[in-house]
Amino acid sequence: MNQTRTFLILAWLMVATLLWMEWGKERAAATAPTIPTTAQPAAQANVPTAQVPGAATTATTQPIASATPAAPVVRLRNDVLVLDVNGRDVVRAELLKYPQTRAEGSAPVLLLDTDPTHYFQASAAWRSVAGVELALQAEGNAREVVQADGTKAVEVRFIANAGNGMQLRRTYTLAHGSYALRVRDALVNTGSTPWTGEIERRLVRVPPQAKRGFTNPEAFSLNGAAWYSPEEKYEKRKFPNFVKDGPLNMQVTGGWVGLSQHYFLGAWVPQKDQAALYSLGTSGNAHHIQALGPRVTLAPGQQFTSDATLWIGPKLADQLDATAPGLGLAMDYGIFTVLSKPIHWLLTLLHKLTHNWGWAIVLLVVIIKLLLYPLSAAQYKSMAKMRKFQPRIEQLKERYGEDKQKFQMAMLELYKKEKINPAGGCLPILIQMPVFLALYYVLLEAVELRQAPWIMGWINDLTARDPFFILPVLNAAIMWLTQKMSPMMAADPLQKKMMQMMPLVMAVMFVMFPAGLVLYWVTNGALGLLQQWWNTRRYAEEPAKA
Repeated sequence: MNQTRTFLILAWLMVATLLWMEWGKERAAATAPTIPTTAQPAAQANVPTAQVPGAATTATTQPIASATPAAPVVRLRNDVLVLDVNGRDVVRAELLKYPQTRAEGSAPVLLLDTDPTHYFQASAAWRSVAGVELALQAEGNAREVVQADGTKAVEVRFIANAGNGMQLRRTYTLAHGSYALRVRDALVNTGSTPWTGEIERRLVRVPPQAKRGFTNPEAFSLNGAAWYSPEEKYEKRKFPNFVKDGPLNMQVTGGWVGLSQHYFLGAWVPQKDQAALYSLGTSGNAHHIQALGPRVTLAPGQQFTSDATLWIGPKLADQLDATAPGLGLAMDYGIFTVLSKPIHWLLTLLHKLTHNWGWAIVLLVVIIKLLLYPLSAAQYKSMAKMRKFQPRIEQLKERYGEDKQKFQMAMLELYKKEKINPAGGCLPILIQMPVFLALYYVLLEAVELRQAPWIMGWINDLTARDPFFILPVLNAAIMWLTQKMSPMMAADPLQKKMMQMMPLVMAVMFVMFPAGLVLYWVTNGALGLLQQWWNTRRYAEEPAKA
């Protein structure tokens, strides 16, 4: 019959299976990247025929004129972000608070970049129905605008004046401490004829070569597109599936589109009351997602404004949730989102208390263990009752020898007579598993743990492996002690050998795991061992006579 240790092993294997399945879904293209000359569409694009903002669109194919040459770049800087913009495109983004490595003087992460191997850009272009773009130029001669001390935000303005009298004024605004770039477009028709056009907000990149490996968290994070609509909520598609899974072509009001990678996100959030057509596409090895619309018709003298937000930065839950509805779902916890979001909130709260993400993980596991203690107590009580009758079961095993069928029938009869539920410890474990798997995904996705130390000189980066293998060895020791304290009933020699090997197997596997995840498992296992020792003493009974 199954006993508690078997269920614990199954729990470990459940985690391994889930991770293996996620790893198996990741496929990287081995071809060299092909970069489009601009971030604009190819010769043709689907253009909606709606005449007013927010109206439903019907896709029709019309030619698009060749892209207008980009204006000179203006650098926009606050305390956390450096952006290079040329009016239409944001061509470069440095995340000042996130160095690429822990090495002293390391350059900051470049989320947006023109380098062919890391190509990633964001663009927003207004075009007439004939495909003529309103070409933006910087107002003034300044080529770098830095947020001054004591100010709340920094901004830069661009203007486009077309020969037909159409004028576009664009203002980029970057608030202090924010990764959300506000983009305000003001259109006015100063000409003598009506003008009809639309805006295309697009993100285009060459898929990054994500690190592979069963023990690498980057292999399990979304590397692809994500989008949100009030009706369908959060949806996603990995880069290799852009074409295979068919066109998107979704009319949305009040949503967002983005390209996601481990820890970081680029996303366009159109004005919530203006409709846009969401679509996916590829050009060579470059992949894009875009929001096309609204389409507007302006009579002479009429004006129109359209606001949007471009998120360029880390996946910070509180800031994402404050930027747009559903944007916080970009922290992709999968089926564990309902549990993972409050766990992440609690982890952040504990960090404010400890000022150390390692100790925050330890306290978080302690709190969860305390909350789930009633279930654990029921599990240990069931284990104690089974331990009481272990001599009787061993006697039955000796009596029936190799006749396993008779042995099983005799053991079931004993359980029935003594009112023992052999699966009594199973339900508590099954209830706890979603909670701990949700915590596991929080530790995979939390950008706050990136390069965060626990104990300097030992664990200098919770997302890197333990350099001295102390945590994997501690985990093996804890598993071995847990086995020694657990009842072993009705296990054949092969089962016993497999169970005895589990601590060593897990230690070898955890050698390559990030230290933050191993710290979680060690803390959880140590508290479980302590609970088991306490409850074994509490529910201890004299063994039943054979």
